[in-house]
Amino acid sequence: MMADSLPAPGPGESAPRVPLRAVLFSMVVLWATYFLLTTVRSLVMDIGFQFELAWRRLVVTAIGIALTLVLWLLLRLFDNRALWIKISAAIVLALPVALAIGQVNYWVFKDMSPAIERAYGEKLNLNLRRDESGNLLVDVPLQGPGGTAAGTQSVIIEPAETLGDFWRKLLDVALGRYFLLLAWASTYFALLAGVQARAAQRREEQFRSAAKAAELRSLRYQVNPHFLFNTLNSLSALVMTGKTEAAETMIQTISRFYRHSLAAEPTADVALRDEFDLQRLYLEIEAVRFPTRLRAVFDLPQGLEDARLPGMILQPLVENSVKYAVSPVSRPVTITLAAREEFDRLVITVSDDGPGVPQGAQHGFGIGLANVRDRLEARLGPDIGFASGPVPGGYRSEIRIPLSRMSGPHA
Repeated sequence: MMADSLPAPGPGESAPRVPLRAVLFSMVVLWATYFLLTTVRSLVMDIGFQFELAWRRLVVTAIGIALTLVLWLLLRLFDNRALWIKISAAIVLALPVALAIGQVNYWVFKDMSPAIERAYGEKLNLNLRRDESGNLLVDVPLQGPGGTAAGTQSVIIEPAETLGDFWRKLLDVALGRYFLLLAWASTYFALLAGVQARAAQRREEQFRSAAKAAELRSLRYQVNPHFLFNTLNSLSALVMTGKTEAAETMIQTISRFYRHSLAAEPTADVALRDEFDLQRLYLEIEAVRFPTRLRAVFDLPQGLEDARLPGMILQPLVENSVKYAVSPVSRPVTITLAAREEFDRLVITVSDDGPGVPQGAQHGFGIGLANVRDRLEARLGPDIGFASGPVPGGYRSEIRIPLSRMSGPHA
């Protein structure tokens, strides 16, 4: 059953409810249909007294809506119970409400019976009346000898109403209203099931979003320890070799780097301008280690400065270029970060003119490159492109993601 399989609300979360407006609308539609059908039936049967019957029928309809509202307030107590319990509650609770509506119907239309009897007698030229006991009588003319009139005789055509007759009539009316109320209860349960299903879907989306955010945090935090390990090693080497001025410069740049990188939420996107600035700081740190070998080029068109991308997504790519292109050689190496737009997609490249993949080494997605790919897929789904590998004259990594812009202060 759908109601049994829906996840329960979390702590502090209110249970899903059908909006009052939808509940009232369903009641009004149901009872308006009842009013329309009974009015058409009255017109077809040509009972007469259409105005008197119509306003009384309208009163019964209004009271029926009010009593159905009472039934709804009772059924709300079972909103979060199993479907069979809700159905059982509707079957039981609708009965007294139907009897109340039947009693109201009896009171409202009770005074119409004498008027309808008189009109029926006049139409058929009959003398209909009730005696003191409540019996409905008709005066039948008697014939004497020779066909002459010999007076009239009163004949009972409907005995006075007994208590049993009253209950039979009441139950007959109440039974019709009972099934009417059960039909409305079925409609209400369908609306409730829809509301609960949508609430469960929203909770599932929230859980999925929270899980994705946790995954992004985990992947983002993989970058920082790796970078910190490398920079501390470099700083230690500078101190041990007596290069205190270079070490001091490196400490100040590291401080700026971490103040810049830790200011943002780990799962938040950043402007491409900020990401390039962050990598510029990183390369300044590495330039302290390789003052004559490391050169950096940044190519960021002004129209793409506010492009959106995951924060620190370029860090592993730049680190790879330093590790595999700058560190193993003695000649100057240029690391280039460039961005361009192609068919509403943002294309970012990190390339170098180093030796590429060292001979004998296996090329593939290591931890750093896998981190980039996993973060892109976790944040943007499968609609991303990521390629990394040796090219003539060096090594190149390329990211392709849908182009979107930052809003707020970055825009």
